[in-house]
Amino acid sequence: MIKLCSIDEIPEAGARGFNIDGHHLFAVKKHGNIRVYANHCPHLGIQLEFMPDQFLDMEGSLIQCAMHGALFRIEDGYCVSGPCVDQSLTALPFAVQDGDVYWLAQQADN
Repeated sequence: MIKLCSIDEIPEAGARGFNIDGHHLFAVKKHGNIRVYANHCPHLGIQLEFMPDQFLDMEGSLIQCAMHGALFRIEDGYCVSGPCVDQSLTALPFAVQDGDVYWLAQQADN
């Protein structure tokens, strides 16, 4: 279990990226709910953001790939628009404990 950040360090309708031992991932918050995904677009496997922590569209309602404009639902990572329609981001196991967000890395490697 690896601590990513405090839940308060992720803005509402925002995201925060992490690089942990070569694993690129990000946590996103919407309506107080957290999700953690691998930071790669299913289309070409590239990282999603063009600037640090910029994972969402202008409205903060969808995750957006900066390279191709693919749009993914925050709640399940499902692609609703772009070259990878009907594919999904890779959801990663996580936990929120005592106000902190943890990546359950050991489970992710199994």
